[in-house]
Amino acid sequence: SKARSKPVSPKTQPLGQPVGEITHFFAKIQVVVIKITKGNIAVGDKVRIHGKSTDFTQTVRSMQIESVDVRSARSGQLIGLKVAREARVGDKLHKLV
Repeated sequence: SKARSKPVSPKTQPLGQPVGEITHFFAKIQVVVIKITKGNIAVGDKVRIHGKSTDFTQTVRSMQIESVDVRSARSGQLIGLKVAREARVGDKLHKLV
């Protein structure tokens, strides 16, 4: 059988820099809680949320720490982030450069 060249799917694109993991998802308000595990994240960053059945990119428009709007967050912090689509606990957050 001949090897056919497959069209490049988003899955094969580099994921970017791993910065955190989703710990909660609130479906009604479409907000995730993300534990920042590495590096930092700021408003305006382009991020990719990726997991078993999740894969989408979006720009960080706003984020909160304990219900207070913040411009950035760093490793060890928990942030609330409004998401464009459904995400699941355990999904990873990657920062695209």
